[in-house]
Amino acid sequence: MEPTFADRLLNWWQENGRHDLPWQHPRTAYRVWISEIMLQQTRVETVVGYFQRFMQRFPTVDALARVPLDDVLAAWSGLGYYARARNLHAAARELVAHHGGELPGEIDALEALPGIGRSTAAAIVAQAFDRRAVILDGNVKRVLARHAGIDGWPGQSSVQRLLWQEADRRTPPGRAAAYTQAIMDLGATLCRPKQPDCAACPVADDCKARLDGRVHELPAPRPARTLPERSQRFLVARDGRGRILLARRPPTGIWGGLWCLPELDVDSMPALHRLSRLDPLRHVFSHFALTMHFEHGRWTDESAQVNDDDSRWFETEAALALGLPRPVRVVIEALCAMPV
Repeated sequence: MEPTFADRLLNWWQENGRHDLPWQHPRTAYRVWISEIMLQQTRVETVVGYFQRFMQRFPTVDALARVPLDDVLAAWSGLGYYARARNLHAAARELVAHHGGELPGEIDALEALPGIGRSTAAAIVAQAFDRRAVILDGNVKRVLARHAGIDGWPGQSSVQRLLWQEADRRTPPGRAAAYTQAIMDLGATLCRPKQPDCAACPVADDCKARLDGRVHELPAPRPARTLPERSQRFLVARDGRGRILLARRPPTGIWGGLWCLPELDVDSMPALHRLSRLDPLRHVFSHFALTMHFEHGRWTDESAQVNDDDSRWFETEAALALGLPRPVRVVIEALCAMPV
């Protein structure tokens, strides 16, 4: 009997897969969950350090649920896509309230938690509980689109439906944790978006993309689109002690819940003694690009009240310990080298 797709993949992974990722030792449901959320839209190389620091700070579901959201956002600062951190915190509190602080082992129950979708729930079930579950993350989509010769952009519902069917067909009844890690590793290390290593691939013999000379065509790229450009002025205000004024963003939306520089409009300029010029920064989100312009000065209106729940003066070192958007962190780090 010919070895199946799963057989060949598992044999390759035993010798060539990644067996030393930090969330694999120990491989608990909590650690798998945190790693799967961090790995959404983020490379393993970036996630490793964040994961290790996160585990030191929040080693259990209960520890994560007990702290204020600010602490979680601070630990997430720089990792991006901050809704992930907000959802982690909300889900941890739901787990404590309704599941005894433990992640359930059923896909439906996991999907009911904030921030956990179909593939992430399946990855947790397979990786943490070693039960058969079908995953379809970005790496797996690429492997299957090539191996099965599926045309179209994977973000299309019709294409995604075909990919789920192929994923289900190839997922074996046993060795769930090993198989899910193996197919993710294949996509990450050999079946890469660019420069795939087909010569080393354990399933290359019947890969339709390789046989048809279409490896670099599949999966089809996202249809081209023009990224909208936006511009916003921000206040970089310092008081006589060198502290910086920050405002908390609304709980949802761009940079939701993070501390940020206050936004300015034409009519909202406070009384400032101008300080050194700060160059604009351009920051790209998933659906638009933002050019940030800065008004940098010393606050001269001593009577103005700015300390409340949503705006506060911070020493620069204390500010850097907060949950900050990456460009705001860049600005505050630059301020540390400037005279008050």
